[in-house]
Amino acid sequence: MYDIIINFSYLIASVLFIFGLKGLTHPRTAVRGNFLGACGMFLAVVVTLTDKHIVSYEYIILGIIIGSAIGAALAIKIEMTSMPELVALLNGFGGAASIFVAGAALIEGGSLTNSPVLQLTIATAASGLIGAVTFWGSLVAFGKLQGIISENAVVFSGQQIINALLAVVVLGLSVGVVLHPEVFSLYWVLVGVASILGVLLVIPIGGADMPVVVALLNSYSGLAAAATGFVLSNNVLIITGSLVGASGIILTHIMCKAMNRSLTNVLFGVMAAGGDGGPTADEVYGGKVKSASPEEVALLFDAARRVVIVPGYGMAVSQAQHPVASLASLLESRGATVEYAIHPVAGRMPGHMNVLMAEADVPYESLKDMDEINQTFDQVDVALVIGANDVVNPLARTDPSSPIAGMPIIDVDKAKTVVIIKRSLSPGFAGIPNPLFSLDNSLMLFGDGKKMVLDIITALKES
Repeated sequence: MYDIIINFSYLIASVLFIFGLKGLTHPRTAVRGNFLGACGMFLAVVVTLTDKHIVSYEYIILGIIIGSAIGAALAIKIEMTSMPELVALLNGFGGAASIFVAGAALIEGGSLTNSPVLQLTIATAASGLIGAVTFWGSLVAFGKLQGIISENAVVFSGQQIINALLAVVVLGLSVGVVLHPEVFSLYWVLVGVASILGVLLVIPIGGADMPVVVALLNSYSGLAAAATGFVLSNNVLIITGSLVGASGIILTHIMCKAMNRSLTNVLFGVMAAGGDGGPTADEVYGGKVKSASPEEVALLFDAARRVVIVPGYGMAVSQAQHPVASLASLLESRGATVEYAIHPVAGRMPGHMNVLMAEADVPYESLKDMDEINQTFDQVDVALVIGANDVVNPLARTDPSSPIAGMPIIDVDKAKTVVIIKRSLSPGFAGIPNPLFSLDNSLMLFGDGKKMVLDIITALKES
């Protein structure tokens, strides 16, 4: 009877997770979706703590205290611009947890679980393999995003051959763990070799593609959790891990499409940048870049009837979302139509710009996705690009050898006038110059994004 109550509670928690994910698909229902997911997690945790198979409550309380302290410190310290790095770390921690939980179950010989021996050993091998790849791959992704490791693709001769050999070795070790679970050292050797594979799968991927990798590693962490659920015969862990794994793969596919990348290449770590030999910054910008002042930009806005704002990572860094929203409100009060063009991978993770705009109380109806807004960009009087770079770079359309070749971009260059707010002419994540900055219809407004927008607002009010 007790087992029935436990599993029924897990079923309710799983249903709450599913409805929570459904709610997160739209801004209007996102808050409710978060609440449902939190309720599901609370129920799952409470029910699990009533299980007599768990360790003593003293250890659980100690773990809660330590984990809560670390989580609170991260929540306070981490800024929105660093959220992708935090997500990468959390993915890694999930993988590490799967490694140690599965290893502990293997050492106990399944005494802590009701799993059949074959299920236990197969799931343990899968947890160790996927968890190690996730943990070390996530650490590399974190290092690249944080600038600790070079954002450039790290490649060397025979890299794919080595990866293939390592894959064969980990599969062989996995078979060994299944056939000889009593040899505990095999499991830890499997974890060690899989860790090397995790590093080598991520280091050849450049910083521009790192958001895709983070999404994939999120999927891996879910798969590792699902495998651990089979180790522990825990239904809610199996279901939630599967949900995370599936949603992560779907998100990775969406991002690959938005960046013109191959999902197969992401899976096997062959997303190195495209060919070299493109135009240099001097060739692209030399004598062609036109600088403007906030007052000159204000005059353009004063006469504009339709304005499109393109936010990017630079806007997030300068925390300019609230001034941008104020600028839009001012322009609308003067009769202009203001919209926001949102690229699927603008910033460093999907939805980054949507979250920032929602934080500034921008109506969701004003946010237009790339495919919708591109159809009418030739009717835009002024396009304001604030902090975006690669997602508006025309080289994606014109240079087949470019690292971003074929990537769908926002067609701001088709607007009557383009104003780009940027600190300098430094390249984006792809590390290439942007011809948009030197077009005849483009003006550069150099400076901090937040300050420049506030200066434009002041100039508009004085005009």
